[in-house]
Amino acid sequence: MKILVIQKKMIGDVLVSSIICENLRAAYPAAQIDYLVSNSTTSVLEGNSSIDNIILFEEKHRKNKIELLNLGVQLRNEKYDLLIDAYSKLESWILVFMSNAKRKISYKKPGRNFLYTDNVPFEPFPKTNLGLAIERRLSLLEPLALKTPIDPIPKLYVSEKENQDAIALFEKHNVQKDRKTVMISLLGSEKLKTYPLGFMAKVVDYVADNGDVNILFNYFPKQIAEAKTVFNACKPSTQKKIYFDLLGGDLRSFIGLVNQCDLIIGNDGGAINMAKALNKPSFIIFSPWIEKKIWATFEDGIHHLSVHLKDYRPDLIENKTEKKLKKESLALYEEFKPEYFKDKISLFLAQNLTTIAK
Repeated sequence: MKILVIQKKMIGDVLVSSIICENLRAAYPAAQIDYLVSNSTTSVLEGNSSIDNIILFEEKHRKNKIELLNLGVQLRNEKYDLLIDAYSKLESWILVFMSNAKRKISYKKPGRNFLYTDNVPFEPFPKTNLGLAIERRLSLLEPLALKTPIDPIPKLYVSEKENQDAIALFEKHNVQKDRKTVMISLLGSEKLKTYPLGFMAKVVDYVADNGDVNILFNYFPKQIAEAKTVFNACKPSTQKKIYFDLLGGDLRSFIGLVNQCDLIIGNDGGAINMAKALNKPSFIIFSPWIEKKIWATFEDGIHHLSVHLKDYRPDLIENKTEKKLKKESLALYEEFKPEYFKDKISLFLAQNLTTIAK
């Protein structure tokens, strides 16, 4: 049996959608399972034995119609028995049409249901604390009526070398071993997903004030100016706990560093999803235009908590479309005061700093 799973979006999407591959592997251990993803996301799939082949969707496929059609021909030549399209947008519709797979599963959406043999309802509300991001992907397995237990948790696989390299980096920067270590997801994937830097400095102060902890900042070298802005706005007592220059050289080394941390706090995005896949407690600050019900995965009030402006100022959010919220996002962020959820961060730290161990 040959299976293709498509999810060509961002790192968090690719990582979460990998649960489809994991559950297919459990149900069909002898199958060939291929995963089509954007070439910038493959680092989160390293070591995943549920995936036989990673098929890259590259920039040339997005910009050149001939290259996109060539990719479609490549898929057709594989003669897949089953295709699951977790992306379900124009580029994947073309590939699905060209693939000629025997069975094709995706979400039920107007105008393109004819492309698939099975169209699954695109549920608007979560039924459990898994969150819609998880529930929607698992729903794509329902037409198969799998006999094996469903595992809803995305996973990252860290090699012994990656762990040892991270430990060595901690030692090089003299990270105190008798303290818990908190990773701060400092910046979102874009400005509209980034909590205002001055507010984030207060969040970091809350973390420092609530425990004798090591604090790491997650940022790219090109974002050092923004990271310094947050650092400089923190209290001197907080700055002493921050290991500002402790960074991974690439995404895999960052994953190794997160694996040595005890929890993560900050902006929603790939870093949070990677930390969750490493079984690290998380506290997420959502952008005003992002729907919390989708990405607040595994929310249990203890190990995974999140906050959204709607939790505190619903009057600013209600009856506005996503397009309008996105347009007003920066102004709405300014209304999302860190004081609103100061106590919630304290609760999160109290519940996790004393109950977890590496």
